[in-house]
Amino acid sequence: MIKILVAYSSAGGNTERLGLAVKEGVESISGCTAVFKRASEVEEDDFKSADGIIAGSPTYFGNMSAELKDMFDRLVFLRRAGGMEGKIGAAFTTSGHPSGGKETTIMAILQAFLIYGMIVAGDPISAGGHYGVACQGSPSPKDIEDAKALGRRVAELAKKLCS
Repeated sequence: MIKILVAYSSAGGNTERLGLAVKEGVESISGCTAVFKRASEVEEDDFKSADGIIAGSPTYFGNMSAELKDMFDRLVFLRRAGGMEGKIGAAFTTSGHPSGGKETTIMAILQAFLIYGMIVAGDPISAGGHYGVACQGSPSPKDIEDAKALGRRVAELAKKLCS
């Protein structure tokens, strides 16, 4: 069974809603399951046992939230141990403003995955084909579909890498 961790930070609920759609996309792929956790609740085994991680955060000053950053910082020893190398990483974000720094937030998350030695994936062409999924405010039906597509893409990539 392929396991994808969907780790998120959400103050107002928008990022959590987008993350639930990502989870649904992962679980729509046969042989894949998703673990859905707040970043503050993610533990060492969640990272180590995952075949991929999709991380989401609200956009704060063009960056990820302190809660999500803390998750990466707390588990940095896994990087040194090589325990994350070759796993898939992807990102999603929400913001209150049309531009608001969403792309820089996604890039900060993807940079953390690269530093961990992971393989990063953007969203599929059907969802825009950029760095990851992002929306302004509460996720629209299109945003939800894009988030599901991201979940499916990461699950499919993880299946290919693990076979």
